[in-house]
Amino acid sequence: MLVIQVMFKESLFYSKILLFGEYGIIQDAMGLSIPYNFYKGKFHLPDDKYSESNEHLRTYFTYLSYLDVSGEAIAKLDLNRFKKDIKNGLAFDSSIPQGFGVGSSGALVAAIYNEYAIEKIDAENISKTELSKLKQIFGQMESHFHGKSSGLDPLICYLNLPVIIKSKEDLDTVGLPTQKDDSQGAIFLLNTNEPGETQPMVQIFMEKMKEHGFRKMVKTELKKYNDECISTFLKGDFVPLFKNLKKLSAILLQNFSPMIPDQFQSIWKKGIESGDYYLKLCGSGGGGYILGFTRDYEQAKLQLKDYQLELVQRI
Repeated sequence: MLVIQVMFKESLFYSKILLFGEYGIIQDAMGLSIPYNFYKGKFHLPDDKYSESNEHLRTYFTYLSYLDVSGEAIAKLDLNRFKKDIKNGLAFDSSIPQGFGVGSSGALVAAIYNEYAIEKIDAENISKTELSKLKQIFGQMESHFHGKSSGLDPLICYLNLPVIIKSKEDLDTVGLPTQKDDSQGAIFLLNTNEPGETQPMVQIFMEKMKEHGFRKMVKTELKKYNDECISTFLKGDFVPLFKNLKKLSAILLQNFSPMIPDQFQSIWKKGIESGDYYLKLCGSGGGGYILGFTRDYEQAKLQLKDYQLELVQRI
């Protein structure tokens, strides 16, 4: 038992943030996701064998067993060992808030794959072909939590590297602009203090996609400004980045209002009008975190003094 505890302790899995691409990547827009090391999770064997986490793992084990028995499982997992560890009280000790768009289920899926995969794809020196295969594996494994998953969140949590999604079949790891500690600009999270649920939000989006006008907006305007944000951000070209962020923030406020909690729509609009900050969805929305970008973090904090902010990185 002690050996297992030590082994688990070595493997930490961090949260993630989808900087750009929410909903757009469903329609082949680009996406950019980064690790967020403020939150993390790891396996451990607590004294209490009947923890809430252990119960969740038992339920998840049933799902993975079904995939295995039905022959649908893409990844081969050592389910016998997983079952034995669950019986011994295995739990996933995580500080990642659930329903906040920062990868709580992604970290768990990545941890399970890392610990129990047979013929595991190593995160080191990974090829583009292996990246696509891992994304497919993780998509199937995470579908238990969201009904349908792209697999991107567990992929970021597993690699602990930024990943750019150029299309559904074309993704790669990518370097980010160097962070400058003395920079006034920042990316930040705004806490709504209410969890969101991915599945209902995605269902709303898919229903709206049946409307010609909404579908056209997603494939033209949303895609254009989303992709421009990614391109300019990766170049460290922040003047055009903020011009595109303003457009993107306005498009989201106008067309994705069901995903933005009512009490936050006024400050969303205020940011667009003042230029002090720009807000966008962090994941599927409906609660959880809202993502913010600003040229002057101190000014943004002043304008949003009634809200809880978390600094992600300086830009």
